[in-house]
Amino acid sequence: MRIPGFDYQRVTVADGVALNVAVAGSGSPIVLLHGFPQTHLMWRHVAADLAADHTVLLPDLRGYGDSDKPAESGPDTYSKRTMAADIVALAAAFGHERFALAGHDRGALVAIRAGLDHPETVTHLASLDVLPTLDMWDVLRGVNAAVGYHLYLMAQPPGLPEQMIGAVPDAFFGSFLDGWAQNPDAIPADVRSEYLRASREAVPSIVADYRATATIDVAHDTADKEAGNQLRMPVAVLQQDWGAALGYDAAAVWRAWAPDLDHRTVSSGHFMAEEAPADVVKAIRTLLTR
Repeated sequence: MRIPGFDYQRVTVADGVALNVAVAGSGSPIVLLHGFPQTHLMWRHVAADLAADHTVLLPDLRGYGDSDKPAESGPDTYSKRTMAADIVALAAAFGHERFALAGHDRGALVAIRAGLDHPETVTHLASLDVLPTLDMWDVLRGVNAAVGYHLYLMAQPPGLPEQMIGAVPDAFFGSFLDGWAQNPDAIPADVRSEYLRASREAVPSIVADYRATATIDVAHDTADKEAGNQLRMPVAVLQQDWGAALGYDAAAVWRAWAPDLDHRTVSSGHFMAEEAPADVVKAIRTLLTR
């Protein structure tokens, strides 16, 4: 399934790893990174608008969609540091040494790591509906942590999580598409089918991505926090009111990482780029003027 008006390519970004990427538009570049359990298609409405005056790159992350899915040879294979390096290499392949970056869910974690590791490259950063990794684990406490049960399942050693999810992949991945959407009609049947197809074919790599978030990604974020490393570019955060739901100050958590911060809560569900694309476009365009 493709987004009309976008050209599709496969771009090698690391040894043995090529990403599927949709490209359209001209002007200053912006890269949009998808979340779970989705592909680049989640940006179809937002990207069409931004392509009117920007070069828009829509990759499937490594391990997702139609991008390569290398076997997990160690924690680095799907660390956010490795996945962020993929994105920097992808943009460079199109001649962009500096670019704006927006990510949703898993893609936002990759975007955050890119901003921390490559501050000279990422000019602006937008994060949709996540917290930085360290803070995510910190706020999930007691029975409230049940909302993130999948994080704990996929944090387990290789073997059992893959077997359990692989036994009923459509039920597993579909439960998030159903449960996290305030407006299920925002994900039509053909798009939902594509998300399920892509996820069903990527169980080991999706689990490896999540496993890294419980291991090596924590180590990387801890090192940055101890060193006082922050996101120095303008940052925009859109998220549901998780602070009220889980009992923490979401804006304060984000401000510790991003001094130049515009933090907003939204009334849409988790899949805001599909449920409220006009709001997401407005936030990104506002970010790009800062």
